[in-house]
Amino acid sequence: MRDVEIRTDFPYAIEIRTPVWIPLPDGTRLHARVWLPTDAGEQPVPAVIEYGPYRLSDGTVGSDEQQMRWFAGHGYAGIRIDIRGTGESSGLCTDEYTRQETLDGAEAIAWIAEQPWCSGAVGIIGYSWTGFNGLQIAALRPPALKAVVTGYSTDDRYTDDVHYRGGLIDAMDMLHWSVCMQGWQARPPVPAIYGEGWREAWQERLELDPWITHWMSHQHRDDYWRLGSACEDFDQIDVPVMCIAGWADGYTDSAFRVLVGARGPRKAVIGPWGHVDPIHGPPAPQVGILSEATRFWDRWLRGIDSGIDDDPMLVAYEQDPVTPAAIISERPGRWIGEDTWPSLRLVDRAFILGDGTLASEMTDEAVVTVASMQTVGLDGGVWCADGRSADLAIDQRREEAFSACFTSEPLDEDFAILGHAVAHLALTADRPVAMVSLRLSEVLTDGSSLLVTRAQLNLCHRNGNHAPTAVVPGEEMQIRLPLDSMAHRFRAGSRLRVAISPCYWPWAWPSPEPVTLGIRTGASSIVLPTRPARVEDAVMRELDPPAEPAAVPIEMLRSGSGGARTVTYNQGTGRTDLVFDWDIGGAWKFENGLIWEDSSVTTLSITDGDPLSAEVVVENTSLYEDGDRTVEIVCRGAMSCTADDFLVTSQLDVRENGRRMFARTWDSRFPRDHM
Repeated sequence: MRDVEIRTDFPYAIEIRTPVWIPLPDGTRLHARVWLPTDAGEQPVPAVIEYGPYRLSDGTVGSDEQQMRWFAGHGYAGIRIDIRGTGESSGLCTDEYTRQETLDGAEAIAWIAEQPWCSGAVGIIGYSWTGFNGLQIAALRPPALKAVVTGYSTDDRYTDDVHYRGGLIDAMDMLHWSVCMQGWQARPPVPAIYGEGWREAWQERLELDPWITHWMSHQHRDDYWRLGSACEDFDQIDVPVMCIAGWADGYTDSAFRVLVGARGPRKAVIGPWGHVDPIHGPPAPQVGILSEATRFWDRWLRGIDSGIDDDPMLVAYEQDPVTPAAIISERPGRWIGEDTWPSLRLVDRAFILGDGTLASEMTDEAVVTVASMQTVGLDGGVWCADGRSADLAIDQRREEAFSACFTSEPLDEDFAILGHAVAHLALTADRPVAMVSLRLSEVLTDGSSLLVTRAQLNLCHRNGNHAPTAVVPGEEMQIRLPLDSMAHRFRAGSRLRVAISPCYWPWAWPSPEPVTLGIRTGASSIVLPTRPARVEDAVMRELDPPAEPAAVPIEMLRSGSGGARTVTYNQGTGRTDLVFDWDIGGAWKFENGLIWEDSSVTTLSITDGDPLSAEVVVENTSLYEDGDRTVEIVCRGAMSCTADDFLVTSQLDVRENGRRMFARTWDSRFPRDHM
């Protein structure tokens, strides 16, 4: 791993203004902090904003300071804004990515552009949530918005977020995310900043329904999900966009769709990272994404020839195989580039599924069956890995023992893929509600199986996520299944393996009955987008090394454990528990005196042979101290099912200085909609 260079000298001297209040037309005010070149009043500068829900007073203090100080030091106004109803911004945040949130963002951009220290040109940057709303705001076309940098984000809220990947409930993430966000929302505004009315605002936030109640009420892709999904009308995004993504992260596919669909100039940088910024995120190599973003801002906010126009449209890290492990600190490989996307250089290479084989030649047709094993998926890591908490896929051989597998002969030579492999399956299922999971792995010469890419599909969504239709048991379906995007080089001597199963826990909530799939060999195949080597790759401009300003002083009162995942199997009951202890932060004391601590534990359970035994339980605990006031927040969630319904319980318990000041339980039942 490369050391991060700490920068202390910048071209511009900096001042910080806080708090700054951005007024909205309905009387709501947004809380902001502004980092400015000291002479911006005399020589106005472009602005770069990040607009998110994670509390700039205590939640994102460290990253805000480093990112915005960097931009201010390079001649920009760096501005961090809390969205409506979060932190010290007034109003209510009733759900993620609401229409109101997006409209407020456009209003904030207009206000910033009119300030005497701003040149009138504004860019928006963000990762995850703030990367989402950057695309959403760009689709509104606010006149002052000139460019967007969006990282680890999605253009499709339904199938490429923590909700319904492949039209299936994300058991691993959906409840966990709802509980964590309810805990964040339950923190009080800081009275010294918010001022009069802070307690009333806090009480209103505590009463909000858990967000999972919205998500579970919309189990197929309806208007609720279309709102805020930029892919609905890419023609609306005509400003320059830079996408940042990581192969270990869950949001990579969106970068490819933005390159194809958006109308303005587009760039993408995709590295080996998980859901952590490219300066720090494992696996290595890390890169200086702040300086890369500055080159982008210089070009599109100032009109400076920064050289970015000469870079390939797509810069991606082509990964070499490694021994599979839950934690990988560094991934061998190389940086490659494509000047256009889709690239006309790619060559499709088809492998046909045979009698346990995977080959380029046609084989006799037969039907291979595979029945449900409810624990297939436990070795698959997580969809949105951070690369730190033992969350990468491990050796796949145990999963493959309970799957239908198709394996090639040893490869004669190396070859690389880039983009989306696509499986074409002639498939039957014996139940009206069924799913399919497909994984592509590289079987190394020692026999270990390295997961490369995968896909899953609710077969009731075979005609689209907007119109679910029951499976006709025994009737053959022709399924086209794109796999997650990937850049990977297979090694000579390795074998390719496709593994197929009718369940993938806890990536997907299981079908209500055990399912047996039938795969017609000879009529089923996988097509790999192979990429010939490009001479220009060897002379590409090297990405800048990782660098950032010094971190703000934050006192660590208790270090986090780093996060852990433990699987326990009870041989007597057949029950398997996966426990995810998400404790990567610890307890922190900030310069303003605030103390913040947060952790969560998620238990995902299932019993062999019984898909109705699936259960997820999450507990999030927070401790917040502000002077002589201590707030303890416990937020719990549980999700289970019957053959006909999903059952969700949410609980919120808040104590102030040891006295309970709020407690409520929400019990909900949601009919299964082809799930």
